[in-house]
Amino acid sequence: MTSLNKVKHVVLVLSGKGGVGKSSVTTQLALSLATRGYSVGVLDIDLTGPNIPRMFGIESASVLSAPGGWIPVPVDGGRTLAESGGSIRCMSLGFLLRDRGDSVVWRGPKKTAMVRQFLTDVLWGEMDYLLVDTPPGTSDEHISLAEQLRSLTIVDGAVIVTTPQAVATADVRKEVNFCKKVGIDILGVVENMSGFVCPHCSECTNVFSSGGGKVLAEQYEIDFFGAVPIDPSFVMMIEDCNSGGETEGAKESLLDKYQKNALCPIFKEIAGKVVAKTSPLSQ
Repeated sequence: MTSLNKVKHVVLVLSGKGGVGKSSVTTQLALSLATRGYSVGVLDIDLTGPNIPRMFGIESASVLSAPGGWIPVPVDGGRTLAESGGSIRCMSLGFLLRDRGDSVVWRGPKKTAMVRQFLTDVLWGEMDYLLVDTPPGTSDEHISLAEQLRSLTIVDGAVIVTTPQAVATADVRKEVNFCKKVGIDILGVVENMSGFVCPHCSECTNVFSSGGGKVLAEQYEIDFFGAVPIDPSFVMMIEDCNSGGETEGAKESLLDKYQKNALCPIFKEIAGKVVAKTSPLSQ
């Protein structure tokens, strides 16, 4: 029995391009799945840029060890969302670094060993969805991830993230071809940073043009999951969670905060499409 045996669905979040917001998409997809009542795990294998602890406001948390492996860190102190019962737990190299500014200078074999350990030694337990946040490109971590997952469990597929401009979609095409070569199904494409929502007038401006993700999806006959604008309120929400300004008793949970965010309805639709693609009989 492996640590993934009780995980019902494994979904990768991929992109051939850096800086397109994979961690942001992973975070919001996890939050949206939790609001639908699912128990969600988030595995961060971006070893040189582990951002998941900060995205969930749990940078100061420590990973505990138990017989058989590591215990993932719960979001919101392990509280479930009152209305749905959903919950989120995370594992990242960021929890294991002594300081947030520490750099990870590792060669390929050590990265491969770390990915293998994350897949075999984290005690997820019973879980509906495991989302895997990956680094950009198609290098050691991706090859190791594909090989290890193939031997341990069934991967439902990947969500591909791109931004609208041609320089991004060109790199993302390489990721699509990578998935085909290693046998990973592509669930759909998310076009992130598709416009900027002004915090004052709420007008959306296409800073990076628009439509590149949809064109990419049509070209490869992949489902287009939706376009997500840049919304400063989401960034402010994340920074607020990391500021520690509220007392623990009065602190509003991240899940509750996100349900008030303008991007929440967009990602609820995207999460619904992921659920439909991975569990069609449940719809």
